[in-house]
Amino acid sequence: MHFSVDQAGHSLFENSGILVEALAPYPEVAIVLSTSWVRVLSYSQAKAYLPDALRSRVIGATFHSAMNKFEFDAMTRGAQVLADATRREVTGWVALDDDDEGWIGPASKHLVLTNGHKGLSEPETVAELSDKLREQCKPR
Repeated sequence: MHFSVDQAGHSLFENSGILVEALAPYPEVAIVLSTSWVRVLSYSQAKAYLPDALRSRVIGATFHSAMNKFEFDAMTRGAQVLADATRREVTGWVALDDDDEGWIGPASKHLVLTNGHKGLSEPETVAELSDKLREQCKPR
């Protein structure tokens, strides 16, 4: 099987520098990877694509090898992330995702929906992320 993390002029986590800046006022914020690249590459390899400033914040992924892959894949992304937040017993959290399926009810207030091709490169998306971080976290 051949796959590439760099396609169509884009690279994996290409806007990570923007995320580093957005998270700077929130040193206590941890990251849980919900990307499908965790299953394609592995958790460790996907995490390795992040810059040090983000990699040091990563505490896990929504999918791990002890889970039933078929059950996990049958869930919407919103349900996957909400299940993980519930398992971890967190209340203040923000999700960045280009998939809005399954983000219903109270979970929807945590989602920053990104454009699948532009991600965090859009200023209005960064502004929404900053707003949600202020709502869910306390800046230093």
